[in-house]
Formats: sequence, C-alpha cells, structure tokens
Amino acid sequence: MGIFDYLLKKGKPNTAAVAKERLQIIVAHERRKRTEPDYLPMMQQEILEVIRKYVQIADDQVSVQLEDSDDCSVLELNITLPE
Repeated sequence: MGIFDYLLKKGKPNTAAVAKERLQIIVAHERRKRTEPDYLPMMQQEILEVIRKYVQIADDQVSVQLEDSDDCSVLELNITLPE
C-alpha cells in the first residue's frame, strides 16, 4: 500500500458518517410529522386533486409547509406550474 492508495481512501466518505446523516434526516422528518395536525396529509391531497383538474403537475412540484407561531398557524403551499 503506497501513499497514492492512502490519499484515495481519504477522499471517500465514511459509511458510518453517511448512515448517521441519513438517520438524522429521517428522525427530523418523523419529528416534524408528529407536530402536524392529523388532517394535514388528507387536506394536501384534496388541494392537489383540485389543482390537477386544471393543471397537470407532479408530486415533486409541490411543497407544503405548516408554520406555527404563538397566535396562529400558517399553511404555505408552493407549486411549480408548467409554462
């Protein structure tokens, strides 16, 4: 094993670190889902069905976020519409 092999290994990502990052993303996603109201996924689906009556959009073109503050909740819906 020469110095060249050592340098090549240095650039590869550590599989444990990659697994840890993925797990952190999953845990954050699950925590967010616990704070959402139960009706939110069904409401999102119904909104998409209404929009699809008029415009063809894919699921990845839609972003839904619920932001809570002290006195109100804000539902934000972002849709990338075709030209």
